[in-house]
Amino acid sequence: ATMSEAISLAKALNDMPSLALALWHAAYLAHYQRNLADVERLASDLIELSTRQNFAFFLAGGGVLRGWARSASGDIRGGISWIEDGMAGFWGAAGVTRPFLLALKAEALHLADRTSEALETIKEAEALVERSGARYWFAELHRLRGAFLTAIGADETQIEASFCAAIR
Repeated sequence: ATMSEAISLAKALNDMPSLALALWHAAYLAHYQRNLADVERLASDLIELSTRQNFAFFLAGGGVLRGWARSASGDIRGGISWIEDGMAGFWGAAGVTRPFLLALKAEALHLADRTSEALETIKEAEALVERSGARYWFAELHRLRGAFLTAIGADETQIEASFCAAIR
């Protein structure tokens, strides 16, 4: 409700940077809820606004979120394409946001039965976290690694270590 209010207020004020930020956060939160329809809708709105306003950061982020939603909805090939296109727009400027976006990519790769690539993507995200020191997404990276290792039938010690690191 608060995000809807923020979006409405930004529209009423005709404040496009605030609207982009509100759409980004609303889509981000909808991802946490695994609400694919809302992520798709909000990401589409964010992409449209960002294209008109030339907001490169939000255009790329909207593409990744749309790709995640499409992958999770069954359009895995199309979703991964959106994610990869969006990620290409982030490599110079996204900083602490990249591990989150890489986690979304890893989930899509796993859904495509490309779990070894998903694990490599998790490794890449963890390296970014270690370099930046921004650990806000680190627990989820460990959880995803544990889930992916479980899916491929990896050694139980590795699986447990990943889930324990996520809890820590």
